Amino acid sequence: MTLPATMSAMILTGHGDMDKYEWRTNWPVPQPGAGEVLVRVRACGMNNTDVNTRAGWYSKAVTGATSGATEETPDGEDPSWGGKPLAFPRIQGADICGEVVAVGDGVAASRIGERIITDCWVRDPEDLTDKTKTGYVGSEIDGGFAEYCVLPARNALKVVSDLSDAELATFSCSYSTAEGMLTRAQVTAADTVLVPGASGGVGGALIQLAKRRGARVIAMASEAKHAAVAELGPDRILHRAPDNLRAALGAEKITVVADVVGGPYWPKLIDILDRGGRYTCSGAIAGPMVDLDLRTMYLRDLTFTGSTVIDLEVMPNLIRYIEAGEIKPALAATYPLSELKAAQSAFIAKEHTGNIVVTP
Repeated sequence: MTLPATMSAMILTGHGDMDKYEWRTNWPVPQPGAGEVLVRVRACGMNNTDVNTRAGWYSKAVTGATSGATEETPDGEDPSWGGKPLAFPRIQGADICGEVVAVGDGVAASRIGERIITDCWVRDPEDLTDKTKTGYVGSEIDGGFAEYCVLPARNALKVVSDLSDAELATFSCSYSTAEGMLTRAQVTAADTVLVPGASGGVGGALIQLAKRRGARVIAMASEAKHAAVAELGPDRILHRAPDNLRAALGAEKITVVADVVGGPYWPKLIDILDRGGRYTCSGAIAGPMVDLDLRTMYLRDLTFTGSTVIDLEVMPNLIRYIEAGEIKPALAATYPLSELKAAQSAFIAKEHTGNIVVTP
């Protein structure tokens, strides 16, 4: 097939506010190198990493919630997730659903035509297990907020599904993040898992994936979102921040808290963990600075795990769950890619349940 020389893309020109995005209709279509594929993007989901990276939230100088607001970053403080400066201009967007339309040297031509979703984590080809040499699609390499993108061939995972492109674009980041958290915390059918922020993309994925493991799941969300959250199958739903969480839980014994919220409510989440319980975290949308009484941690034999770079088995497992119909998408809204600023504003407002997707 004949490919165009240029494409439309939303370009991030630096860390800052929404004005750092530029809509371009004449951006060069990238060419796949050795070991790479060119993907025609059909849909691309949004996630907190997009907002955090654009705003410079990962800088240690920033102590507030994920809001998309620009904060001054001191000289020498790097605001990227991995501790290394980003190269600009950059095309964000990790949650890609698309079609392989060309391949580079060393990639089988039979891959052309495959429908794919992304593994967001770009690994060292010499050692896929070395997490110190891992990048992120849309951060260290260009992503899917464009009509075309180039990916390492191993990051374009074939998927066979009747789901729409927009629905498939909800899985890559949110669901791999959730499955990574549950894997790191070794969640089993013996657990009762508390999920703060259950109406978000990761929160909804945590509900489904913990239930798939047989665990009991208690979701926390604002009352206006309870009906939508209930469709994801939790065993109970609580108000997002009860004044007395222990009383709200009653006799429930919480063995795992799976959290992407953080913020001032965080100590209450730790206080209700049962002896030997596990806290697993992959975000802090309500704020990264929290108070911890170390006595609670050690006297109750608690285990804390951070989860960012997922284990190698996570994405192949997710593909298997999707193809078997064991998990479902939670698509809140779609926007044209040219309206990405409006889509990201809606994402930051958090009035939706599930994931927001843009389409070229």
